[in-house]
Amino acid sequence: MCARQPNQRHDVKRKPVVPREQVTRDVDEAVAYYLNEANEAVALGFIDALEKAYGHIARHPATGSPRYAHELNLPGLRAWPLTRYPYLVCYVERPDHIDVWRVLHGQRDIPAWMREPDVV
Repeated sequence: MCARQPNQRHDVKRKPVVPREQVTRDVDEAVAYYLNEANEAVALGFIDALEKAYGHIARHPATGSPRYAHELNLPGLRAWPLTRYPYLVCYVERPDHIDVWRVLHGQRDIPAWMREPDVV
């Protein structure tokens, strides 16, 4: 029987999360929306939720939904939802990093937005 130390964490290898340029625009638009329609606390909450999502997919990249991979015929594409915000992080796991393609509102036509020329 193997005993663990009480405060010992099980370290999982993390891959660096590398957002594409379009992701910066997606995030800027979402933050601007929350600043205009809500307040700074809500906008900062969005950033916090995004950072938590990045942390999750860095440790567990296979847990994202492959739904849009099938719809778009893009093998490896996955989507992970933000907590408390209606956004999805769309990404592909690479051998040495997580390639984040978009951060999109879940009510948008995700396949249409993912077909934009600079995404693929």
